[in-house]
Amino acid sequence: MTTYERVKRMYEHREADRVPFFDYAWPETVRRWRSEGLPTDDYYGYFDLDQNMHISPDHSPRLPVRVIEETEDYIISTTPWGATRKNFKEHTTTPESLGYEITTPDKWLKIKPRMAMADDRIPWDFLKTHYKKWREEGQWITGDLWFGFDITHSGAVGTENMLIAMLDEPEWVMDMFDTELNLGISLLNRIWDAGYTFDEVMWWDDMGYKGTQFFSMKTYRELLKPFHQKAIDWAHAHGIKARLHSCGNIMPFVPELAAMGLDGLNPMEVKAGMDPLRLKKEFGGSMLFHGGTNAAKWHKPEVILPEIRHLVPQMMQNGGYIFASDHSIPPEVSFEDFRAIIETYKEVGTY
Repeated sequence: MTTYERVKRMYEHREADRVPFFDYAWPETVRRWRSEGLPTDDYYGYFDLDQNMHISPDHSPRLPVRVIEETEDYIISTTPWGATRKNFKEHTTTPESLGYEITTPDKWLKIKPRMAMADDRIPWDFLKTHYKKWREEGQWITGDLWFGFDITHSGAVGTENMLIAMLDEPEWVMDMFDTELNLGISLLNRIWDAGYTFDEVMWWDDMGYKGTQFFSMKTYRELLKPFHQKAIDWAHAHGIKARLHSCGNIMPFVPELAAMGLDGLNPMEVKAGMDPLRLKKEFGGSMLFHGGTNAAKWHKPEVILPEIRHLVPQMMQNGGYIFASDHSIPPEVSFEDFRAIIETYKEVGTY
């Protein structure tokens, strides 16, 4: 089967030849694997894995990017969203946020006009080069959206500013969500109408952390749910699926998301408190689950391999599952660790 056929069957809650694989290894991880015997950067091809292809237009306000400081080890620069971040050059990690430009409603109103639809936000040359081949190869193609709590707090205004604003200035928060989503939908409409169709939409909106959520269900329903619903409805109106990536423990939100018609959820972060088997039991008839194996244990084969043998056969029943870690693949995972994980997943994940 092709990747497209596998994933389509999973969304239809039907069996395939095997459970699909969608995951991402950090660049530092791939460098380690190359030093340990991986003959190519294309670990997907080497291990015969599925790869999720993304169409990712520019959703940002396109603020000027400036390098503030650069050393042999790191670089501090601004982003198109107005954040100042420190990134290490060789060591892959979450960027350190040092400051933000959009910190008040007035500052937002000055930047908001920059969130306008423009054709050059779309990677046309990239699509012309790759899209036809993706379809010929039977790849699964995702159209990316970028809106909501996560991008706004972590990428644009800062977590503390955001959480306070959600209580004190909800109109400002909803205006940001609305502007972000409207731009994203305009871009996807333009891409779709040009003939570059895709199989699902996906957006990243981390709403939890270890053990709990950033905000209450009441706050979710009032401020963020209408925009998640709009994204889901747009996908369904185009005959495609809607998948949400939300890190952290968002167990209380899942019934709400299922009732909204969300088709897929990733990454089921077990180290934060998510319970994949409970989710499968309660919502496996309507929702696809993606992930659910503890990335912090992937370098411990004596621990993770038995967990995979326990988890995957239950998650794959009647389709509805894509195998992955519960975040991404860190450099602690050796080439042989990864080989053992893939061999085990394929062994127990074959129908």
